[in-house]
Amino acid sequence: MPDRDPDTSPGSTPGPARAAGSGPAPDAAPDPPDGVERLRDALAHPHRSQLVVGVLLAVLGFAFVVQVRDYSRDDPNVGLRQDELIRVFDGLTGTAERARREVERLEATRDDLRSENLAREAALTALEQRAQDLSILAGLVAVQGPGVRVTITEDEGRVSVGSLLDTVQELRTANAEAMELNNAHRLTAQSSFQNAVGGIEVDDELLEPPYVLEAIGDPVVLEGALAFATESLELDGATVRIERLDTVEIASLAESPRPVHAEPAEPQ
Repeated sequence: MPDRDPDTSPGSTPGPARAAGSGPAPDAAPDPPDGVERLRDALAHPHRSQLVVGVLLAVLGFAFVVQVRDYSRDDPNVGLRQDELIRVFDGLTGTAERARREVERLEATRDDLRSENLAREAALTALEQRAQDLSILAGLVAVQGPGVRVTITEDEGRVSVGSLLDTVQELRTANAEAMELNNAHRLTAQSSFQNAVGGIEVDDELLEPPYVLEAIGDPVVLEGALAFATESLELDGATVRIERLDTVEIASLAESPRPVHAEPAEPQ
């Protein structure tokens, strides 16, 4: 007999098609949990990182509360009335004004001391310069500078003490600042000249011809001042040669005797 077709009679409802040999149909997938359920799950089963964050937040909150309480406890102005705050402000203003005046006083004192120091330094500088000038004029230090060299050679006669002394005096009149004779004897205002056998004694020291006189000053002025003295030396039978020099070095030093009777006078 031929196979019978499935029931297709009117009114019958066909069921869902299933593959041959398949089991019962699986259940539908559950809906994902909403936000409330996730929060409840996180609170019920917290992760380790969530615990660490929670602890840190709790510590920070506690520190903030403690800081606020300490500030409120330490601030003396907390809880003061308006008139009390005004008195506190006035007191602070007065203190600031006194501090400002004290700063101005100290600055004025500093400026005065600075002015006194500058004046003292200027006075010391002037004294040092004066002492140096006097040391040069007294022949107590070696010096150098432009000047002239006068070489006096005895050819036909002997140079007299007067002619040599006139030469030295003419150079002094022409503002010679330092002089040296025969490269060994420093001449000063106290130098003495005497005739001696074989030469001339200067400050008890025998100097022999030729006489070489060196002087520091303006070379042109010094040379011009030697015109009269040169004539006197030539009359003595000497030959005179004058040289202008850019640098004259005078190394010899004069003796500086200590005064025995003189002493500084008291200022009037």
